[in-house]
Amino acid sequence: MTVRCLLVNPWIYDFAAYNFWARPLGLLKIAEFLSQFNVELLFIDCCNSFKIKKYGTGKYKSEVIEKPEILKEIPKKYKRYGCSKEEFIEKLNIAGSVHIIFVTSIMAYWWYGVKEVIEILKEKFNHIPIILGGIYATLYKEHAQKNIEADFVYEGHVDKRLIEVVENFGLKLKKVNNKPKYWWQLNFYKEMPYAPILTSTGCPFRCPYCASSLLYNSFEQRQIDEIVYEIEELYRLGVRDFAFYDDALLYRADYHIKPLLKKIINKNLQLRFHTPNGLHARYVDSDLAYLMRQSGFKTIRLSLETVNIKRQIETGGKVTSEEVERAVFYLKEAGFSSQEIGVYIMYGLPGQSLDEVRAGVDFLKKLKVRIHLTEFSPIKGTYYWHELVKLGVISEDLDPILTNNSIFSEIYAGYSKDELRRLKLDVNNFNLIL
Repeated sequence: MTVRCLLVNPWIYDFAAYNFWARPLGLLKIAEFLSQFNVELLFIDCCNSFKIKKYGTGKYKSEVIEKPEILKEIPKKYKRYGCSKEEFIEKLNIAGSVHIIFVTSIMAYWWYGVKEVIEILKEKFNHIPIILGGIYATLYKEHAQKNIEADFVYEGHVDKRLIEVVENFGLKLKKVNNKPKYWWQLNFYKEMPYAPILTSTGCPFRCPYCASSLLYNSFEQRQIDEIVYEIEELYRLGVRDFAFYDDALLYRADYHIKPLLKKIINKNLQLRFHTPNGLHARYVDSDLAYLMRQSGFKTIRLSLETVNIKRQIETGGKVTSEEVERAVFYLKEAGFSSQEIGVYIMYGLPGQSLDEVRAGVDFLKKLKVRIHLTEFSPIKGTYYWHELVKLGVISEDLDPILTNNSIFSEIYAGYSKDELRRLKLDVNNFNLIL
């Protein structure tokens, strides 16, 4: 018997969203794993509905929806980003009957969208088992079990545990292929304006605001030849824009990213690389900057977070202001423009004043790079989460929707809304004239 598996990536429910090379990579990894067995894979990505703009990024289709009661006092429009509810139901009708459904979850504060998708699936596919996985399901497992109507909440990454879960629902998975297919070989996307690339999993650092160490037990880098093969095959399919999803892309640069980029350069492919996750400036030297330029990097994001030395140490000690300054020098020397180099500065960290944020903004203005203000929001299980609970700022059972980075700092950081608005406007104006 062929097991018909439906995989669904839900909508985004948020105050703001833009597609910066987003793909539900975890769900695609589930598909890869299942491709070894006697399955037919059906795939619906509710977020694959956007107008393509620069380098494959794009503006999501959206519609204003009613806010959950807990957000009623927030003076912002709340939207569903992605396909409409009617389009989703039409896709389900086309899919036909299935034996089991897999739903992913990404940001915990998008859980209302996950809830609605599963309610629709329950109504459409009565008595068909639904397995919920992903980041929200892993970090907020108890919350998901209590508030989402999934038949099973799967914690962590895909492995042989999934076989047991599926078979507990009376379905038999029989291995028919020696090795799994790559997600891009499964023809889920008719058009691929961009593709994610993950050259490593986990992170060697333990930043107090980051959940990487909670999601991965160790840091592992993939074989270089395997990565090059993946890029080449995607290139043959027409992909030109690639976004690195790594948390620590540049770590052990001499043994990983440098030889990888050298091989890519030798292939003479016309590629564009993007790094939406912040890079570790510490590892950018003259040689690496040159390789990045020659291999086709177009969007570079460095992580700084703050110029406060004490907080730099507190947040992991992975970068100093001097290292960011040196990295920017090397990148510009290699030929990157100010517009191509961006640096993340965080605001809303526990105990962080707006003056500290302004100092970081002023520092980056002098470096003449794009400034990216990044809102802090706590993730359950991290050091900062526990600190905020201990201080009584948040409760352990805080609704994940209130950790939304669009609103968390406004509610809990104690900033003047007018001052924060002026700071954001100042940064926007600077980036426009850079």
